[in-house]
Amino acid sequence: MQTVRFGDTGFEASRLGVGLAEVGFELSLDDQQQASNVLNTALDRGINFLDTAACYDISEELIGNGVSHRRDEFFLATKAGHITGGYQGGSWTYQTVVDSVDRSLKRLKTDHLDLVQLHSCDVAVLEAGEVIRALQEARQAGKTRFIGFSGDNEAAHWAVDSGIFATLQTSYNIVEQRARTSGLLEKATAAGMGTVIKRPIAGGSWAKSRNDSAEVAVRGYDEPYLERANAMRAIGDIENEPENGILTSLGYTLSDPNANVAIVGTKNQSHMEMNIRQVEQELPIPTSVVAELNMRFEQLDKDWEQRT
Repeated sequence: MQTVRFGDTGFEASRLGVGLAEVGFELSLDDQQQASNVLNTALDRGINFLDTAACYDISEELIGNGVSHRRDEFFLATKAGHITGGYQGGSWTYQTVVDSVDRSLKRLKTDHLDLVQLHSCDVAVLEAGEVIRALQEARQAGKTRFIGFSGDNEAAHWAVDSGIFATLQTSYNIVEQRARTSGLLEKATAAGMGTVIKRPIAGGSWAKSRNDSAEVAVRGYDEPYLERANAMRAIGDIENEPENGILTSLGYTLSDPNANVAIVGTKNQSHMEMNIRQVEQELPIPTSVVAELNMRFEQLDKDWEQRT
């Protein structure tokens, strides 16, 4: 698996990372073996970046149970700010962030985290500073090596401009290119931040836009992505575009030199193996295809903001 310098953290990160939201929300503790198979397949094939969050239901527990014995083989990133699983505190308070970090350490079965990211809060929360202070104190106490921000649009720009965070996680894919067109990713790289790309395949929207059937199964959250993909696809065929839409999606995101790690989530071991194989054996995609996709987005983007 190809690696890349992860900002100024000193870590060499695999270009593909594992996002653990789907595992956390769609599996149960009884499915531990399935989760462990996905995680161990990723680690065995050279992926060294795992990304989860306190609000991804049982994700952290499945990771802790499944691969804590391999802790020195991966960079462990989680997120704080709002918590699922019966926690009674409010979102985006100092105490919630403090409790979130301590809870993550316990559930992940580790004595330290590599990265804790503030999870999709708005500018007002960032400017108030209390959640940032909680993360800074966690770093000072050795509970996490780095602190970062996960979010989009105005808040992401605030986080990068602040100089406070070591990393930025943000949405970037074929149908969601504002991280590129607004200069966000380029600015983050210039600031020495590691960049993590969430939703690089946008729910498979680019692949689904090529489907000839009248109805394509799509989750509610992903419907706007498919609408955008259909609009971009309607302009016409793209010469030399790969037949596999997932490959095109991954290839598009990873073609950007300002995108360090693209995190892909799946609860299916075979899907994980396919994504790894594509990244290792079938990339890059033609630069002409990337340029055409850029042009089509810019032509159609009137109100296509990043989706948090």
